[in-house]
Amino acid sequence: MARITLLGTGTCVPSLARSACAALVQTGTETFLIDSGPGTMRRLLEVGVSIDDLTGIFYTHIHPDHTAELVPLLFATKYPECTRTRPLCLYGGRGFGAFFEKLKGVYGEWMDPGPGMVRLKELSVEGPDLFHQGDLAVRTAPVSHRPESIACRMVFPWGRAVVFSGDTGPSDSLVSLSRGADILVCECSTPDGEAVPNHLTPSLAGKIAKEAQVEMLVLTHFYPACEKVDVEKECRSTYDGQLVLGEDLKLFDL
Repeated sequence: MARITLLGTGTCVPSLARSACAALVQTGTETFLIDSGPGTMRRLLEVGVSIDDLTGIFYTHIHPDHTAELVPLLFATKYPECTRTRPLCLYGGRGFGAFFEKLKGVYGEWMDPGPGMVRLKELSVEGPDLFHQGDLAVRTAPVSHRPESIACRMVFPWGRAVVFSGDTGPSDSLVSLSRGADILVCECSTPDGEAVPNHLTPSLAGKIAKEAQVEMLVLTHFYPACEKVDVEKECRSTYDGQLVLGEDLKLFDL
């Protein structure tokens, strides 16, 4: 069995109810983060997971609300009581390696947990890419947000799959990546009446889920404007499948 936990369902806007973007995937061999926005480490503790347990982090793009806790996390691994014995694998799109090196240029040894304890892999943004992390098979695809933006589809050994959109606007590539998935965790930044470029609204997210024929759509990445409208009603204008409005610490078992 795999467990998906929404650690942060908010954005860059401070909120007492929603941390910034992060989700956790736990399998037989992996404890894997999708993004690590501010507040991620505290949320991990709330679900009983230590940063020493993490085996990998997948970054959908490099905006601060998705990456800002990377440096504090690596710094925390230098604490003398850290029990990490396995390297932490970091994945990102084009330019992620340069981004990481620039952070090291600022923080130096403060974000170095030791020789060989961090492994980086840049993934293609020109088309689909594939990698394996323990018992996870992860397929990626570029999406419409930033040049390095990628969504990912995680497939478990027993065949079930979850897709994380990251930030994106309407993207045919996301529809293809999500086809037949058990869960699509999809951004839903603003209400239908306040749409902005390179992001999704409830009805646009619902349209993607319907076209991809996913079993369950989970909406996340809510800006404050979404708290003032009936997000479910707007999404139902295009999608009639299983629908969940994401909340921090919400669990899904696959």
